[in-house]
This record gives sequence, C-alpha cells and structure tokens, in this order.
Amino acid sequence: METKVLSSWQLLLVGNNPIELSSVVDHLKDIRHQPIVARFAFDLRSSLHCLTRFDPSYILIDDNIGAFELKETVHKFAQHKKTKDVPITIIKNSNYEATLFDTPLDYVLKSNLSSDRILKTLHRSTTARDAQEFLKKAYQRRKGLLAQLLSGRI
Repeated sequence: METKVLSSWQLLLVGNNPIELSSVVDHLKDIRHQPIVARFAFDLRSSLHCLTRFDPSYILIDDNIGAFELKETVHKFAQHKKTKDVPITIIKNSNYEATLFDTPLDYVLKSNLSSDRILKTLHRSTTARDAQEFLKKAYQRRKGLLAQLLSGRI
C-alpha cells in the first residue's frame, strides 16, 4: 500500500480508560514510517480544552465513554471550527450495537485493533475527506455556472 508521507499526523485520542488508550498508543508506536503526535482527552470538556492549543488531523474516540457522551462529543466536533472537517474514527467494543450519527464516521473494532488496521483507517479517512472537499468545490463551481446561465450572462 502506497503511503503519502506528511510531516506528522496530529491525532486526538478521546477515551475514559487510560489503560485501553495506552494499547492504542502501543499500536501507534509500531507505525515507524509516519511520525504521529498524539494528545489525549478523557471527556468532551477536556477534548474542547485540548483544541485550544492542538489542531488534530484525525480523531479516534473510544466508545467506552458512554453512548450519550459519545454522541455529544461527535456532535460538538462536527460543529467546531477546528474539527468540522477532521475525520473521526470510533473504536468500538462490538458490532452488536448500532451507533447512528449525522456525520460520516469510520469504525474499527477493538478486537481487530492493530497498527496496520489503524494506518488503513487513517488513510481511508484521508481519502474520504479529500473526496468530500473535491465534491464540495465542484458543486460550488457548477452552482456558480448555473446561476450565470440562468441570469443570461453566459
């Protein structure tokens, strides 16, 4: 798999269990060819506080923070100016419980968590974000051309 090397990936990890977050960090350390700068937050409040001095390029959220806290956190990140375009991946305990959100998210199971799986998830998120940006720009261009056509300027 080809990897696009950035200077470093800024990763925000959100979860209420430091032991489980440390296993994610261990997997991140196994990714040798890509420098990763990780910051930790344990709830919505500390996540928002972390954003005052950190600009994440990816967000990983452990679903152990609870269903209500998880939905509230994702909702706030989708509205926040620094994180509204940042890909979010939920680290789930199981696939039995469906979690529905308004924003597109990626999921990875804890039982399948590995450095390779995290790397693939981050790349997939980057590709999806780039595609969204392209479609947004194309839509704005076409919308402008349609307005010019309808006004008779073309």
